[in-house]
Amino acid sequence: MKVKGEKKLKRDKASTPEVKLRVGSVSLSFGGVQALVDVSFEVRNPEILAIIGPNGAGKTCLLNCISGFYKPQEGAIYYGDKKIVGLPPYRIASIGISRTFQNIQLYSGMTTVDNLMAARHMHIKPNLFSSSIYFGPTHRREIEHRRAVERIIDFLELEPIRKKVVGMLPYGQRKKIDLARALAQEPQLLLLDEPMAGMNYEEKEDMARYILDIADLRKIPIVLVEHDMGVVMDISDRVVVLDFGQKIAEGTPDVIKVNPKVISAYLGDAAI
Repeated sequence: MKVKGEKKLKRDKASTPEVKLRVGSVSLSFGGVQALVDVSFEVRNPEILAIIGPNGAGKTCLLNCISGFYKPQEGAIYYGDKKIVGLPPYRIASIGISRTFQNIQLYSGMTTVDNLMAARHMHIKPNLFSSSIYFGPTHRREIEHRRAVERIIDFLELEPIRKKVVGMLPYGQRKKIDLARALAQEPQLLLLDEPMAGMNYEEKEDMARYILDIADLRKIPIVLVEHDMGVVMDISDRVVVLDFGQKIAEGTPDVIKVNPKVISAYLGDAAI
């Protein structure tokens, strides 16, 4: 897939890119089922790192380990110099890691704006006295948060649905709101779990463009789990391939698409 007929945007690469996240020898099992086996890789800044593999390869399990929903039995995960294995999800979100979900997790009875405002909660420093009177600093802080939300609404072109109840919206629009909510947390690392699943071609084009714009304008690394190989090969800088919980390949899209192990496990002969 080409994004609106344009070539993939070229981001400036430092000679020694910053390592934002390090996953080292992570293993995860559920009873007798081994979901991840000795998985290691780095996420550099700036880059879009895609994680691909067949269904059941362990892609979402890996994101869940990074974001604190699962605790691996072996291995370590470092965000910068901070070891984050064992931290609860809210703590990991508070230090700058935000994510979307394969199954959309929105407040379906609330509007788009309210969903985004709810995502700002970690940036709100409550004070019982000032909050009770809602004047002065409290009022100014809410204005600042609403301005941040409005910038995201403009960026993702959500203005027509800003006051619509999320549960009544089409699937593709809810996926955009899920991305908007992740951005409302002001992440320094963004994890996207199948952000284009269930979308039509035009919606995928738009989502791919948004992802490229986020990487370029916000200067943050993105970890992308995605099944659409056209999207992966078009917008990612590097690709990690999982199969049965093990990493079988890592490299640039051009290297990955001709890797015999990857072809055998996932892409098929037609992808070459």
